Formats: sequence, C-alpha cells, structure tokens
Amino acid sequence: MTINFCSYNQWLVGPTALVLMLLLGACASNDTSSRPAASIAVQEDVGFTITEPVSVDNNVRTEYVEALNHLERAQHEEGLAMLQHVASSAPDLSAPRIEMGIAYHAVGDLDAAEENLLLALELNPEHPIAHNELGIVYRKTGRFAAARQSYESALAVYPGYHHARRNLGILCDLYLADLDCALENYEAYMKTVPGDDQAAMWIADIRGRLGQ
Repeated sequence: MTINFCSYNQWLVGPTALVLMLLLGACASNDTSSRPAASIAVQEDVGFTITEPVSVDNNVRTEYVEALNHLERAQHEEGLAMLQHVASSAPDLSAPRIEMGIAYHAVGDLDAAEENLLLALELNPEHPIAHNELGIVYRKTGRFAAARQSYESALAVYPGYHHARRNLGILCDLYLADLDCALENYEAYMKTVPGDDQAAMWIADIRGRLGQ
C-alpha cells in the first residue's frame, strides 16, 4: 500500500560530527497535487532541518535505514543497491541521492557521486550538504572555481556549517592562493570548532605569510 509521508531530514552539527536523522511520518493530507516543496529551517547553534513531503511505500523508511547501516559498516555495494531502490521508490526525495553521492565518493567513483549530488540539488537546490559534497568532488576533479561556488552556496544557506567553512578555507589556501579568503574561513570555522589544533596552526601560518 502506498501512503503519503513527510520526510524530515535533520542535520545536527556538533564539534566533531555531522549527524543525519531521517524520520518518516504520515502527512495530514493525501492530496499530492497540493503538496508543498522542500523547505529548510536553520537553527544557527544546532544545525538545520529539511522537510521534504513525499509519497512512498511504507517499507521505504526501513530500507533507507538498512542501507545506511550497510554504509556505516563499509558494505558499499549492498548499501548503494538499497539506496538506488529507495531513490526509485521515492524519486522526489533528495536524501538517498545525497547518501549515494557520498557513498560513491567513498569508493572512488566521482562521476557517479557528482551525478547523484546534482540530482539531489535538482530536487532541493538549497541543500547545504549536497552543495558541500559536490564542492569536494569538484575540488578533487580540478574544478576549483566550481568548488568555491558550491561551498559558498552551502554557507549561504547555513553560515554555521563548519564542514563547508573548513573545506572553503582549504580550497582558498592550497588551491586558489587566496590567503584572505582562507584566513576568513579558517577563523569562522574555529569559532564553531575551537579545539581544532591543526586549523589553529593553519591560521598562524597564514597570518605569518600575510605579515600580520
């Protein structure tokens, strides 16, 4: 039986990890024609919550969670196969596409990673994680200007997203030779993750090169 669901994708950003929690709950309305588009709510000190109304089979949530469990155990082939089925069953849901992008990246298939992240952004153009992960793919494939744009797109939605801050700082530092950009983003990153000694050394090095 097919049931209308609302998908709540919540990313809690802490000092050392980014945690995804996917909850599926029944929507109040069965009218798919009037279903609203995905929306994002930012809690600056906590993270962000993305709500995606979807119509899926009741087994999709279970399969999604099982797929993530496979990926956590580095069982990428099994996890990707299940995510592909979830994405086919719920083609309007960006979360499985993002997870597939991350998983394909992990196994070194950057083309497939890019394809799935772009599909996720077609579904949800302001998804910070999709932009950040796509930025990493662009950097690894030598498209540095595109990588910068992707990181900046993630930060435009959620300025406190420390992963994107760190990635943008590294990009500006090592690949674009933009020391002002690197310093600005490293310092913003350190406000969120003050205990990162490596980033502190990067800041000291850049200040030295800038004569500060």
